[in-house]
Amino acid sequence: MDTMRERFTSVTSRLLDEDPRLAVVLADISADRFAGAAERHPDRVVNVGIREQLLVGVGGGLALTGLRPILHTFASFLVERPFEQVKLDFGHQGVGGVLVSAGASYDWPSGGFTHMAPGDVALLDTLDGWTVHVPGHPDEAETLLRHAAAAGDDKVYVRLSLQVNDAPRPVDGTGFHTVRQGRRGVVVAVGPMLDNVLAATEGLDVTVLYATTVRPFDAASLRAATGAANASDVVVVEPYLAGTSTRFANDALADRAHRVLGLGVGRQELRRYGQLDEHLAAHGLDPHGLRERIAGFLRGRS
Repeated sequence: MDTMRERFTSVTSRLLDEDPRLAVVLADISADRFAGAAERHPDRVVNVGIREQLLVGVGGGLALTGLRPILHTFASFLVERPFEQVKLDFGHQGVGGVLVSAGASYDWPSGGFTHMAPGDVALLDTLDGWTVHVPGHPDEAETLLRHAAAAGDDKVYVRLSLQVNDAPRPVDGTGFHTVRQGRRGVVVAVGPMLDNVLAATEGLDVTVLYATTVRPFDAASLRAATGAANASDVVVVEPYLAGTSTRFANDALADRAHRVLGLGVGRQELRRYGQLDEHLAAHGLDPHGLRERIAGFLRGRS
């Protein structure tokens, strides 16, 4: 199976052939994978080198000309390092584009903390109007990328990762989807966390919702799931900073008695490189760690 990043480069190269409004802006990362597209469309594939602020600035400038820019590099260099440019060159200027990241929270641990971005979605939450997609499988990434490319002048962030679920689920770029139904609580599994959540909740009487589009937050589906189950306990499991979406869940259920537990990447920096699976376990996001915390949270109500 190809990776999400490999799927992104192949699909986007084809989209450049199909849609003359699209342009791609790179900062060296994945530039080799766009070599063919750059030969065919030299005016719409731009590599600015290792200049991430310029990457975003060029993307904003292309959007002002009427193009639909797709910007790509590691999440830490796409959202965190050039955040001022994201805020001003897209938000303040009132233009749209697609930010497609790689690396996620800790896909490449040996790259060190400079290449980790567990706070990217929380940072974008400080801005208005961003749609955020977090696919859990390359097939889902392709669907959401095509949706983002065709999304008019909207501002869209697509968060790619090496962590994937075994099988794709139907996604449509909008709300949450019910994967399992129960009556003791609702667990929202975001993107590549789904398989671990399903393993962790095996035998527990809970509803599992699958979220690949997390912004806008699907308050209606969460309300419907908690209402159908007559459940007041909600757990949100995210592959980035713990608690990023808890305020949205609390807002969705503000008129009901409820509890919300946010599970995700902890704030403490893990200074040993390790591997992706070791980081998941250290943050309690492997099936064992999730089982302990979800079951313990549900027992706290009984």
